[in-house]
Amino acid sequence: MGVVSEEAIDEFIELIDQVEEPLKKTFESVHQGYMREHLSRFLKARDWNVRKAHTMLVECLRWRVDNEIDSILSKPIVPSELYRNVRDSQLIGMSGYTREGLPVFAIGVGLSTFDKASVHYYVQSHIQINEYRDRVLLPSMSKKNGRPITTCVKVLDMTGLKLSALSQIKLVTIISTIDDLNYPEKTNTYYVVNAPYIFSACWKVVKPLLQERTRKKVHVLSGCGRDELLKIMDVTSLPHFCRRGSSGSSHHTESVDCFSFDHPFHQQLYNYVKHHYETQGQAEPAKQGSFHVGFPEPEAERVQIAKTIESELHKFENCNGLCKSADDKKVCP
Repeated sequence: MGVVSEEAIDEFIELIDQVEEPLKKTFESVHQGYMREHLSRFLKARDWNVRKAHTMLVECLRWRVDNEIDSILSKPIVPSELYRNVRDSQLIGMSGYTREGLPVFAIGVGLSTFDKASVHYYVQSHIQINEYRDRVLLPSMSKKNGRPITTCVKVLDMTGLKLSALSQIKLVTIISTIDDLNYPEKTNTYYVVNAPYIFSACWKVVKPLLQERTRKKVHVLSGCGRDELLKIMDVTSLPHFCRRGSSGSSHHTESVDCFSFDHPFHQQLYNYVKHHYETQGQAEPAKQGSFHVGFPEPEAERVQIAKTIESELHKFENCNGLCKSADDKKVCP
């Protein structure tokens, strides 16, 4: 960090020292001993404007207190069959680490259906993964590597992306907004793989809407991205959908599908949450309602992006309808 950056962080610390006690308590839970690194992420998200970053962080801390986010890792999604349904329809998992020690999260954008549970369960699950990453995985890797590791990389699999994604835009916007406002700058790089034409068309119109800082993070790789990703991680950390040879054949088995509830990452996360619930002196719940979280209002940029994607998908939908109509006429006697 440069001198200006350090001065901005020092000024930020002085402002945060003045917040009320409940906010201070959740702030300690969030930064996990890496306060300067944590504050720098909020500063980056607000272009190093200390006052704006302070407002953003205070709103984040209030959101955490109001929604009891500090206790979300002791709120299991039960029964386990329900959690399995969530995992089968909200495709996300951790496949390993980069050679620099950053967690590698895989996301099945194209094949996620979000149709086996309520919106609140999907939001709860997403926040639990964020919190487990920030409170367990990243501190552990920081200790192991002897330096702060506070970000991750994400590999976005676009396999199966189609027009039905229109029905998921609202939920995806909710989740993205929660990340933007409460977990800013947690992703070092986004790698997009297996991108069909529909993604390329959407990316073309969305890319200009993104801030330069965000655009630089997004790398659209050729095919499954295997060769490029092997430059930053070992083959054992590749997401299963990237383990394909040049012929397109798959060299992975279902046992390493990082989206699956049976994958070690999800088993560890689920058992961690169950254990923390049980240490509260309560019996394992047979059934529990979803953990309702207040949905923050998306920022203008996020709203514009969602509208642009929706508009582009509608164009494809209309085009497909016209093409189908034309085809039908061709076969008419």
